[in-house]
Amino acid sequence: MTDWSARDIPDLSDRAAVVTGANSGIGYCTARELARRGARVVLACRSEERGSAALARLFSDVPSADAALWRLDLGDLGSVREFAERYDRERGGRLDLLVNNAGVMALPHRRTADGFEAQFGVNHLGHFALTGLLLPHLLRTPGARVVTVSSMLHLLGNVDITDLNSDRGYRRWLAYGRSKSANLLFTHELARRAAAAGADLVAAAAHPGYAATNLQAAGARLEGRKVRETVMTAATRVVGQSAAAGALPTLYAATAPGVRPDSFTGPRHLGWRGAPTPSPRASWTRDDRVSTRLWEASEELTGVRYAYTAKPA
Repeated sequence: MTDWSARDIPDLSDRAAVVTGANSGIGYCTARELARRGARVVLACRSEERGSAALARLFSDVPSADAALWRLDLGDLGSVREFAERYDRERGGRLDLLVNNAGVMALPHRRTADGFEAQFGVNHLGHFALTGLLLPHLLRTPGARVVTVSSMLHLLGNVDITDLNSDRGYRRWLAYGRSKSANLLFTHELARRAAAAGADLVAAAAHPGYAATNLQAAGARLEGRKVRETVMTAATRVVGQSAAAGALPTLYAATAPGVRPDSFTGPRHLGWRGAPTPSPRASWTRDDRVSTRLWEASEELTGVRYAYTAKPA
């Protein structure tokens, strides 16, 4: 893999894309570069105010962009269903690229609208439901891709199938790591099931390394811990690479030719920063038994069943 950059993104004219969490950071940069290369992009954002500001910024950066803002709250399965129903009504037909980018990090303990632990509910279950509901559009589009953004912090812990919602005790960083492992297990199982069904679909994952976004300080901000928020923000600006650089592994997984199913792309230098390259991952994120159990549990919890993919033998 050479020093791939956004300049290497191929022409995406007539391609349809959805990017979750596109109002800022990596998600915004991903949506912007897809639009710059001609894709028709939906910015799927929880906050309409922040999403509107991002859309205006995108049109300023890319005046020719074909982009729209749609509301999506991944912490509310009702909102996820409304988003998918709107896609059915207004876009129908094809969906070339779904980028499951949105996420929360190291939050104080809280629940989603449906009662799930927030990090597991938003980072994994919301995207699991969204992908399943949009899957018919992906499967009718030759060469479609689902790219899910994980993290090197998945190494903090494997999912605990017996305690998915951290009911036996909540530790914010462990819960975050488990949710990011869930992202990789989801990618692994979706790739397996697509292959078993003979579907022309690539499920891949990526991570940004350490990128300067507002994600790291979000937990401190929610708790009103101003000093910690200030320290985290300053450290991120000093150490992290730019959001645009952090988006490159996602853009590579989404657009580069020859991306393999169940691949994991990250920055070259120690997984921290640099051009996209294949990234190491924990062995547990390719465990067929665990990925199957997580998939089945996710179907039960969300009520979303993937009728278009077969369970591997």
